[in-house]
Amino acid sequence: MRFDRLLTHARLATMVPGEVAYGALLDAAIGIRDRRIAWIGPMSEVPETALETESLDGRWVTPALVDCHTHLVFAGDRSDEFERRLAGESYAGISRSGGGIRKTVEATRKAGAAELAGGALSRLDALSAEGVGTIEIKSGYGLTFESELAMLRAARSLGLVSGLRVSTTLLAAHSIPVEYEGRSGAYIDEVCIPLIREAAREGLADAVDAYCESIAFSPEEIRRLFIAAKAAGLPVKLHADQLSDTGGAKLVAEFDGLSADHLEFTNADGIAAMAKAGTVAVILPGAFYGIGETQKPPVAALRAAGVPMAVATDANPGTSPMVSLLTAANMACNLFGLTVEEALAGVTREGARALGLAKDIGTLETGKRADLAIWDVERPAEIIQWIGLRPLHGRILGGEWL
Repeated sequence: MRFDRLLTHARLATMVPGEVAYGALLDAAIGIRDRRIAWIGPMSEVPETALETESLDGRWVTPALVDCHTHLVFAGDRSDEFERRLAGESYAGISRSGGGIRKTVEATRKAGAAELAGGALSRLDALSAEGVGTIEIKSGYGLTFESELAMLRAARSLGLVSGLRVSTTLLAAHSIPVEYEGRSGAYIDEVCIPLIREAAREGLADAVDAYCESIAFSPEEIRRLFIAAKAAGLPVKLHADQLSDTGGAKLVAEFDGLSADHLEFTNADGIAAMAKAGTVAVILPGAFYGIGETQKPPVAALRAAGVPMAVATDANPGTSPMVSLLTAANMACNLFGLTVEEALAGVTREGARALGLAKDIGTLETGKRADLAIWDVERPAEIIQWIGLRPLHGRILGGEWL
């Protein structure tokens, strides 16, 4: 066996579950061939030489990070809502008065795909600087047939210009547009379901998402949406039980959903259904913090049931204006009680699982894509502990330094 690149003298947090914390291998090496991990093991057992050998001088290596829930593509500004929430208005109240998602929709509809992609680049750069190698980007701020497709095209183009792997999600059922006020069911049937078929036909979406909440869509409407998604061959996920218990977690698990996200008000039945279906719980502390929520997601119950927990930024212009996945991981520990190892798994292994990519990324294992983050730290806990510090030494994506 001959490698294209051999990385030596590294400490590896493989994130493979087992008896050793972080799946750690000390004084180890990684052999890369054809953009994938061809060999991994201790320095004493390196089997062959390589075309290019590099010592990492004892640095820690993790899988490149995965941000599995973002709304990174949008236009406009909602900083006024930050002031309104500080003055005591609720997120639901701001939404009902024409703010929230609808305000971003108004600005996004006026922008084309190129403008949307250009506006998202600085946000994407901030996440890249923290070691992110894969990112999910949702639509959901267009709410018309053409503007939703433009958002998905913008998201796809970001992958081409950034070198990151971009997973796109159709979130047309994000909010009820003004032209369908009082006719949410008609919007599902006339806009969202045809969009699913077109996005699948063009290969623009990797999954379908929706917002199940009293200020958005009912479980019955989302059920119709999910049936259409499954018919089009697209997996589903759901903004579930964020502001109230709508039974969203149980609903998405019924469709073998990739993930249920937020989950502050999820009940025991929802947790049991997620555990049975293998649906990942995506923890979003940025939104919890941003809207001043007091109801925490049921982390202990999710852990006890064996539900995998991912952590993401929920980067968006209103409720979670956060472009730091490391801060989200820190908040998941300090606000919700995740362990450091759970948080690091949440932004690597479980983030990949939440995108349906666990067979390809998220852990350091033979056969997986060589997406690596190299860190200037003494212990993996440092990656999560610090707020504002970016201890990233560099990233290797697809076997190449980026």
